[in-house]
Amino acid sequence: MVGLVVVSHSAKAAEGICEVAAQMASGASIEPAGGGKDGSLGTSVDRIQEAIEAADDGDGVVLLVDLGSAVMNAELAVEMSESEVRIADAPVLEAAVNAAVEATSKKATLESVLASAEEARDYRKLN
Repeated sequence: MVGLVVVSHSAKAAEGICEVAAQMASGASIEPAGGGKDGSLGTSVDRIQEAIEAADDGDGVVLLVDLGSAVMNAELAVEMSESEVRIADAPVLEAAVNAAVEATSKKATLESVLASAEEARDYRKLN
């Protein structure tokens, strides 16, 4: 199964996003990677790498990121990882839900999970 990692500047936000996505897609492999090493706000390459390793069962991992340095640190973690990893260019919560639902499909691939995550860019909340 394609794994998911939620990268956020806040550990609580990453955990909450994982919780929401897991409610929509029971059985999905979703790992939070939020906050700095010391629990402060920020992101950590080490935390992201650990989450990638935990989420990857051999089918690859999609990273869902919130802001600025989360992207930069995610890119560094991808470069250092032996796993096949893609970063979704999409709003983190909506993308996490989409990706989690797709990841639970028996036909899911790394590319289909990434595409599902990125579909969230076009969602409108109001008419």
